[in-house]
Amino acid sequence: MSILYLFIGFTLLVVGGEFLVRSSVALSFKLNISRMVIGLTVVSFATSAPELLVSVQAALNESPEIAIGNVIGSNIANIGLVMGITAIIAPLLIDRDFFRLNWPVMMFFSGLLYYFMFTGAEINRVEGILFLVLLAAYLYYLIKRSRGTKGNVPAEVDEKLQEVSNFKVGIWLIIGGLGLYFGSELLVKGAVDLAEKMGVSNRVIAITMIAVGTSIPELAASVISAFKGEKALSLGNLIGSNIFNIAAVLGITATILPIPINSTEILSQDMVLMIGIATVLLPLGFIAPKMSLSRYKGFLLFAFYMSFIYIVAF
Repeated sequence: MSILYLFIGFTLLVVGGEFLVRSSVALSFKLNISRMVIGLTVVSFATSAPELLVSVQAALNESPEIAIGNVIGSNIANIGLVMGITAIIAPLLIDRDFFRLNWPVMMFFSGLLYYFMFTGAEINRVEGILFLVLLAAYLYYLIKRSRGTKGNVPAEVDEKLQEVSNFKVGIWLIIGGLGLYFGSELLVKGAVDLAEKMGVSNRVIAITMIAVGTSIPELAASVISAFKGEKALSLGNLIGSNIFNIAAVLGITATILPIPINSTEILSQDMVLMIGIATVLLPLGFIAPKMSLSRYKGFLLFAFYMSFIYIVAF
């Protein structure tokens, strides 16, 4: 039953996440929000919804290792698995904003998370609220900066969605919300049961299996865009998901219920690997071919991710 719960949970999260993205973008068009702002805020938040629901559900079910492991594992998967596979299919462009803004902000939030975990036995409500305030300031800066400029808008911002009826948007929102809620509930239940039967910690299941599951929407969207030859594919759009995972997912979860850090491996191993793979992206941008994540660099990232799975699981 544990495997069945996981499978149904994953499926509902993917379906729920897709409908939430569609409905959120369509609703944003109706509110006359610009395409760039939709790409920078609405899509980023919607694609992080699976991680958010799983982490909140885990925290409420008193499974904090799943709440924090899900975010750390998902961030590692976004770089090693999603970026790696996507770059193997088609090169990812590295724009100037990656060096000036996206990468430094991601590293700042990662470092702040490590500091909060290192100096206390939990991520408390004050720290959660601080994450949300900093995220709001970052988004405000992005929106203000984007006015009058032309930038890469994620492929999820489909122009056709502005023609969708209000009734259909409402149905999509309901489907998305129900899919995410029940998907997260089944996923957490299945993960806890499986961990107990396999004799491993919730952390191992969360940082590997659950993290990959909640990263499936990003992987599917990136791979499809790569096969289509989308010219807007860039690291910035994928790194935005990592920023939201830390600031929004853990911020909201910790504000609802403080997240205790019960495993020493989270600090000594998992966080170190998360920050490590994020750090590797910087020199990769300067190695030939410059300003591009080419096929062999994609293989390096994917190899890093496979090594990470081996270290954690075995």
